[in-house]
Amino acid sequence: MKKREHRQKTDGENNPSYRIEIERRRPGRTETYIQAFSYEMQDPGDTVAAALREINARPELMDAEGHPAEPILWESSCLQKKCGACAMLVNGEPRLACDCFLRELPQKIRLAPLRKFPVVGDLQIDRSIMQKNLREIRLWMEKPAELWEETAEDAYDASRCLQCGLCLEVCPNFAAEGSFTGAAAAVPAARVLAAQPGKEPTELKKQYRKRIYEGCGKSLACRDICPAGIDTGEMLAQSNAAAMWKRMRRRPRRR
Repeated sequence: MKKREHRQKTDGENNPSYRIEIERRRPGRTETYIQAFSYEMQDPGDTVAAALREINARPELMDAEGHPAEPILWESSCLQKKCGACAMLVNGEPRLACDCFLRELPQKIRLAPLRKFPVVGDLQIDRSIMQKNLREIRLWMEKPAELWEETAEDAYDASRCLQCGLCLEVCPNFAAEGSFTGAAAAVPAARVLAAQPGKEPTELKKQYRKRIYEGCGKSLACRDICPAGIDTGEMLAQSNAAAMWKRMRRRPRRR
């Protein structure tokens, strides 16, 4: 992963000015073009999400060259790194816009949609393939959940998945048209498997082998990119033990 640049240039009263270039595509069209907008940071805590919100809130939206512009299409919800809706490429790196601080970036910023999903428009993508995969692997419990001391920590870790899609963006084995579901399904599957040790849903285990275990190349790029800090390598080890070898893998307790 590229090392982030840390450099700023101040303008006026020490308020850094940024040129934000956006890869744009209007809904229903395939042509793309780059349009730039100027933004002056108002607060050290300003993020890419804050800049996009301010730009779209301008009464008359003009680009950096003074031309009229359409509102920027992108998604957001919590703006607190809890929902994963604002995933995009920031200078070529998959990030959450709400967790990407301008002070960490160069003055010229390029925003683009994630590449592994269909583009709805501008920075907005269609992530419905993730929900489709969860349905197809039958990710639900066939028996009531139980609390087990040995698996409680795994279930909690898996529950923190944001379903943002960043893990799929960097996964060398995932393709939207392929059968491999990637960590976006493997982690929720780990939660179900952890809730029913020894009673794992038969169909889920079958789908786990076909759609997760057999397609994973163990690059663990998903672990390095996860904004929630989930150790997907450990998740896979736990789930493989339960779904493939029908036994629970004990792991050292955290201190």
